[in-house]
Amino acid sequence: MVLIDQGSGKTTSAAKLAKNIEKNYKKKVMVVSLDVYRPAAQEQLQLLAETNEIQCLPIVENQQPIDITKRALNAANLNGSDVIIFDTAGRTQIDLPMMSEIKQIKDITKPAETILVADSLTGQIAVNVAKEFDTAVNLTGIILTRVDGDARGGAALSMKHVTGKPIKYIGVGEKITDLELFHPDRLANRILGMGDVVTLVEKAQQDLSEEKIKETEDELKKGIFTMDSYLSQLRQMKKMGGMEGVMSMLPGVNKMKAKMDQANIDEKMLVENEAIILSMTKNERENPKIISGSRRKRISKGAGVDVSKINKLLKQFKMMSDMMKKMSQGKKIPSGMIPDEMLNQLK
Repeated sequence: MVLIDQGSGKTTSAAKLAKNIEKNYKKKVMVVSLDVYRPAAQEQLQLLAETNEIQCLPIVENQQPIDITKRALNAANLNGSDVIIFDTAGRTQIDLPMMSEIKQIKDITKPAETILVADSLTGQIAVNVAKEFDTAVNLTGIILTRVDGDARGGAALSMKHVTGKPIKYIGVGEKITDLELFHPDRLANRILGMGDVVTLVEKAQQDLSEEKIKETEDELKKGIFTMDSYLSQLRQMKKMGGMEGVMSMLPGVNKMKAKMDQANIDEKMLVENEAIILSMTKNERENPKIISGSRRKRISKGAGVDVSKINKLLKQFKMMSDMMKKMSQGKKIPSGMIPDEMLNQLK
């Protein structure tokens, strides 16, 4: 049982946590909104639950938090829920009546976890609230949201120092899956521009079956790289937060971002390249060398892009194909940066 309280992204974090527990721990989770004060707060959690196939306690109009809590406990016994996540009313400052309410809820539920949800970008305000909440209800941990922003890290250090309580998870995006276990060393590496390859690998493995991973390894060993291979990489990159999301976890990130900015590369390129590849025939994907001028015009019409975009993609593909062949032959590929020649082709 988890009690969530306070902070920007509180209700979204409740849904993310529920999905995370279901996926990674194979537990049946029910979410419960106790926020009867913020307009449509209960409906927000219900919608998030329905959209992401999470069980949610039905809303009973005008029922108060204490009664909702008791109803949720009874419902959990009937439906066999392993975990209940109570999304309590948010507070940006200590309010004595509401603090009394949350203490009552805690006495009734006897939660295994009492987690504060805080926005990493609100700085000292969030740190002060964390300290007061810990004093009042004895927190067991913190979820830090918007850690994908530039101010990530400072709030994490301050909250841990002030409360002495661990940061359990960090929110790194808006998707339901954008909630990660907090690893201090990995966050430190990201802040220092040293990358986070371990998390990058974990993200990739979440969406790839063992069979697909084995298939990719075999292709790499043989130096096989087709447009279908490239398409799979593009789609995987989109799932992992796009170019910026992937690059933020790679070593030499600061150098790479500077090069990306110089080359005027944006996320739209992923979408355009996917459309271009999908406009190719099976033979063209397997053997791009056959793509003549007339074929390029046909593909450009199908993808809705200029022919120059087709030319850029084919140059990118050739460079990546050459790199894959070198890797299959055991030759070293420069790490820590995007090769200049590849960026020049992207301009």
